[in-house]
Amino acid sequence: MAAKQVEGLSLEQRHGKDRVRVARVWRNTPDGRHVVVEWSVSISLLSDCLAAYTRDDNSDIVATDTMKNTVHAKAKECVEQVSVEDFAILLAKHFTSLYQQVTCAIVNIVEKPWERVSVNGEPHEHGFKLGSERHTTEIILEKSGALRVTSGIERLAVLKTTKSGFEGFIRDKYTALPDTRERILATEITASWRYPYESVISIPQKPLYFTERYLNVKKVLTDTFYGPPKEGKYSPSVQSTLYDMAKTVLKSIPDITAVQLKMPNLHFLPVNISNKDGPIVKFEDDVYLPTDEPHGSIQATLSRLWSKM
Repeated sequence: MAAKQVEGLSLEQRHGKDRVRVARVWRNTPDGRHVVVEWSVSISLLSDCLAAYTRDDNSDIVATDTMKNTVHAKAKECVEQVSVEDFAILLAKHFTSLYQQVTCAIVNIVEKPWERVSVNGEPHEHGFKLGSERHTTEIILEKSGALRVTSGIERLAVLKTTKSGFEGFIRDKYTALPDTRERILATEITASWRYPYESVISIPQKPLYFTERYLNVKKVLTDTFYGPPKEGKYSPSVQSTLYDMAKTVLKSIPDITAVQLKMPNLHFLPVNISNKDGPIVKFEDDVYLPTDEPHGSIQATLSRLWSKM
């Protein structure tokens, strides 16, 4: 955000509308099944409206209520199914092209995971249930046409009951944690990844391209975390598993340039209970106390050398 000098001071400003909720149903799909999405949209505009701050003149401001209405109007215009990224780009193009005062639009959207249900093994035509992980995106579009596309996943909870350990770490007088080669590994993944496209015209013109990539990334992350169905894959640390997951995303999906992963270590603590008469519960890799506070915090970004993430 560029700063402006005002009365001998430096001013940086933006304004927008947060958490605009919209749902869109498409009923006339090729297979006859309904499709529904629910989005929470946040819009932030960088614009030349200094007079509103310094001279009580609102003539250059795009009202945030107008932004809210625009979200619903543009959803109505999408007569065919679009990805959350495509909808965010549509909004950003609207604000940067319609208003001469707007120099950049930043659109963030979180998609609520309504998933189609199956009844008696058959996908239901119009029935859905709420899932857990959320598809996210951030679009930054400048009036010049310069584009930045980032997508992500939130609340992707995964767990494996074995094939995890942690040993050989630094020890000092405050260390109480024992080495182990057998523990539960659980985390709630927050992932984001950057695409290489620097203009709208450079994006592949394939319907639901970004939705397909989202599903690809989610599968790569979970498959790498768990390992093969029978033998799994040993994790010597959350750091090691995180790196393998990020590296596999970049190796498997060439049109992603960088990936960031946040993986809190959600601890499952062994339960040992005893009294003066002896053990009440003796831990034998079976009974645990699940905890989420405090938790380990591990995050990293892995990029191709030329990436700007």
